[in-house]
Amino acid sequence: MRDSVTIHIEAPPEKVWGLVSDITNTGKFSPETFEAEWLDGATGPGVGTRFRGHVRRNGRGPVYWTQCRITVCEPGREFVFAVGGPGGKAVNTWAYRFEPSGDGTDVTESFELTDTPVLRLYWKLAGKARGRTNVKGMRTTLERIKAVAEAPEPAQ
Repeated sequence: MRDSVTIHIEAPPEKVWGLVSDITNTGKFSPETFEAEWLDGATGPGVGTRFRGHVRRNGRGPVYWTQCRITVCEPGREFVFAVGGPGGKAVNTWAYRFEPSGDGTDVTESFELTDTPVLRLYWKLAGKARGRTNVKGMRTTLERIKAVAEAPEPAQ
Protein backbone atom coordinates (compact mmCIF):
# COMPACT_ATOMS: atom_id res chain seq x y z
CA MET A 1 0.00 0.00 0.00
CA ARG A 2 2.89 2.28 -0.90
CA ASP A 3 5.07 3.26 -3.83
CA SER A 4 7.48 5.97 -4.96
CA VAL A 5 8.99 7.66 -8.00
CA THR A 6 12.40 9.37 -8.19
CA ILE A 7 13.67 11.76 -10.86
CA HIS A 8 16.75 13.96 -11.16
CA ILE A 9 16.23 17.72 -11.34
CA GLU A 10 19.05 20.07 -12.35
CA ALA A 11 18.40 22.53 -9.52
CA PRO A 12 19.57 22.79 -5.90
CA PRO A 13 17.54 20.97 -3.23
CA GLU A 14 16.45 24.23 -1.56
CA LYS A 15 14.90 25.53 -4.78
CA VAL A 16 13.00 22.31 -5.49
CA TRP A 17 11.91 22.01 -1.84
CA GLY A 18 10.57 25.58 -2.01
CA LEU A 19 8.41 24.73 -5.03
CA VAL A 20 6.97 21.62 -3.36
CA SER A 21 6.48 23.00 0.15
CA ASP A 22 4.52 26.03 -1.10
CA ILE A 23 1.27 24.12 -1.39
CA THR A 24 -0.30 26.97 -3.37
CA ASN A 25 1.81 25.58 -6.27
CA THR A 26 0.09 22.19 -6.07
CA GLY A 27 -2.40 22.92 -8.85
CA LYS A 28 0.48 23.65 -11.25
CA PHE A 29 2.07 20.26 -10.65
CA SER A 30 -0.49 17.63 -9.63
CA PRO A 31 -2.75 15.90 -12.16
CA GLU A 32 -5.41 15.33 -9.44
CA THR A 33 -5.14 18.12 -6.88
CA PHE A 34 -5.97 21.24 -8.85
CA GLU A 35 -5.69 23.76 -6.00
CA ALA A 36 -4.59 23.95 -2.39
CA GLU A 37 -4.80 26.57 0.32
CA TRP A 38 -3.36 27.17 3.76
CA LEU A 39 -5.70 26.87 6.77
CA ASP A 40 -5.83 28.53 10.19
CA GLY A 41 -4.14 31.73 8.95
CA ALA A 42 -0.96 29.93 7.86
CA THR A 43 1.04 31.47 5.01
CA GLY A 44 3.78 28.86 4.70
CA PRO A 45 4.91 25.39 5.69
CA GLY A 46 5.77 24.16 9.18
CA VAL A 47 5.29 21.00 11.21
CA GLY A 48 1.66 20.87 12.31
CA THR A 49 0.51 23.41 9.73
CA ARG A 50 -2.77 22.49 8.07
CA PHE A 51 -3.88 23.01 4.50
CA ARG A 52 -6.56 21.65 2.25
CA GLY A 53 -6.42 20.36 -1.29
CA HIS A 54 -9.16 20.36 -3.90
CA VAL A 55 -9.00 16.98 -5.65
CA ARG A 56 -10.46 15.71 -8.91
CA ARG A 57 -9.97 11.97 -8.44
CA ASN A 58 -8.36 10.28 -11.44
CA GLY A 59 -8.42 13.65 -13.22
CA ARG A 60 -12.19 13.16 -13.84
CA GLY A 61 -13.99 12.98 -10.53
CA PRO A 62 -15.42 12.83 -8.00
CA VAL A 63 -14.31 16.27 -6.80
CA TYR A 64 -13.73 16.84 -3.08
CA TRP A 65 -11.60 18.69 -0.52
CA THR A 66 -9.04 16.94 1.70
CA GLN A 67 -7.54 18.34 4.88
CA CYS A 68 -3.85 17.73 5.39
CA ARG A 69 -1.30 18.30 8.15
CA ILE A 70 2.43 18.74 7.59
CA THR A 71 4.34 16.16 9.64
CA VAL A 72 7.93 16.75 8.44
CA CYS A 73 9.25 20.10 7.20
CA GLU A 74 13.04 20.17 6.71
CA PRO A 75 14.02 22.80 4.11
CA GLY A 76 16.00 21.29 1.26
CA ARG A 77 15.69 17.75 2.67
CA GLU A 78 12.14 16.52 3.28
CA PHE A 79 8.48 17.57 3.13
CA VAL A 80 5.78 15.18 4.37
CA PHE A 81 2.06 15.58 4.96
CA ALA A 82 -0.76 13.33 6.13
CA VAL A 83 -4.15 13.40 4.43
CA GLY A 84 -6.97 13.29 6.96
CA GLY A 85 -9.92 10.98 6.73
CA PRO A 86 -13.01 10.39 8.83
CA GLY A 87 -12.46 11.52 12.39
CA GLY A 88 -9.28 13.35 11.41
CA LYS A 89 -7.16 10.18 11.27
CA ALA A 90 -4.62 10.00 8.47
CA VAL A 91 -5.61 7.81 5.54
CA ASN A 92 -2.57 8.51 3.38
CA THR A 93 0.85 10.08 3.80
CA TRP A 94 2.66 11.82 0.94
CA ALA A 95 6.38 12.49 1.17
CA TYR A 96 9.00 14.31 -0.85
CA ARG A 97 12.70 13.70 -0.23
CA PHE A 98 15.48 15.79 -1.75
CA GLU A 99 18.99 14.35 -2.12
CA PRO A 100 21.85 16.40 -3.60
CA SER A 101 23.20 14.59 -6.65
CA GLY A 102 25.85 15.98 -8.99
CA ASP A 103 24.73 19.44 -10.11
CA GLY A 104 21.17 18.90 -8.99
CA THR A 105 18.77 16.96 -6.81
CA ASP A 106 17.27 13.50 -6.83
CA VAL A 107 13.65 14.05 -5.80
CA THR A 108 11.53 11.16 -4.56
CA GLU A 109 7.78 11.44 -4.17
CA SER A 110 6.05 8.63 -2.30
CA PHE A 111 2.73 7.67 -0.78
CA GLU A 112 1.79 5.22 1.92
CA LEU A 113 -1.77 4.31 2.86
CA THR A 114 -2.46 3.91 6.55
CA ASP A 115 -2.72 0.23 7.46
CA THR A 116 -6.35 -0.24 8.45
CA PRO A 117 -8.78 -3.08 7.63
CA VAL A 118 -10.86 -0.80 5.39
CA LEU A 119 -7.83 0.43 3.43
CA ARG A 120 -6.41 -3.11 3.14
CA LEU A 121 -9.73 -4.18 1.59
CA TYR A 122 -9.74 -1.14 -0.71
CA TRP A 123 -6.18 -1.92 -1.80
CA LYS A 124 -7.05 -5.57 -2.40
CA LEU A 125 -10.00 -4.59 -4.62
CA ALA A 126 -8.65 -1.49 -6.38
CA GLY A 127 -4.98 -1.47 -5.48
CA LYS A 128 -3.47 -2.40 -8.83
CA ALA A 129 -5.38 0.25 -10.73
CA ARG A 130 -4.99 2.91 -8.03
CA GLY A 131 -1.31 2.08 -7.63
CA ARG A 132 -0.71 2.57 -11.38
CA THR A 133 -2.65 5.86 -11.24
CA ASN A 134 -0.59 7.07 -8.27
CA VAL A 135 2.73 6.16 -9.92
CA LYS A 136 1.71 7.86 -13.16
CA GLY A 137 0.52 10.91 -11.19
CA MET A 138 3.74 11.10 -9.17
CA ARG A 139 5.81 10.94 -12.36
CA THR A 140 3.68 13.70 -13.93
CA THR A 141 3.97 15.83 -10.79
CA LEU A 142 7.75 15.45 -10.64
CA GLU A 143 8.17 16.16 -14.37
CA ARG A 144 6.13 19.37 -13.98
CA ILE A 145 8.22 20.42 -10.96
CA LYS A 146 11.36 19.65 -12.98
CA ALA A 147 10.20 21.88 -15.85
CA VAL A 148 9.68 24.84 -13.50
CA ALA A 149 12.84 24.25 -11.45
CA GLU A 150 15.04 23.94 -14.53
CA ALA A 151 13.53 26.88 -16.43
CA PRO A 152 16.01 29.67 -17.06
CA GLU A 153 15.77 32.57 -14.62
CA PRO A 154 14.26 35.68 -16.24
CA ALA A 155 16.80 38.33 -17.21
CA GLN A 156 16.97 41.27 -14.83
